[in-house]
Amino acid sequence: MKKKIIIGILIGASAGIIDVVPMIIQKLSWDANLSAFSMWVVIGFFLSISEIKIHPIFKGILFSFLTLLPCAFIIGWKEPLSLIPISIMTLVLGGLLGFVMGKINYYK
Repeated sequence: MKKKIIIGILIGASAGIIDVVPMIIQKLSWDANLSAFSMWVVIGFFLSISEIKIHPIFKGILFSFLTLLPCAFIIGWKEPLSLIPISIMTLVLGGLLGFVMGKINYYK
């Protein structure tokens, strides 16, 4: 179990880096960058310990959007149009994270 958690956190951190690179290029604030990065680390952790029996890609998407939801209210209140690229990135990275975690969990 400990190994799965470490792998989940590392894969989540990888997704966080992928998400934050365009944010750094756009010169977004560091609090936004750290928030996005930490969200993906938490999602990786959740996926590594979850026993929900659904397709791994859907599981990744579900956990990603559930984790994003509280921040989406704050983001959407000030900049509703920014939720579009955020949702697209959450959909893509969440599905990818679920896929990778599914491959790791099924073959061990």
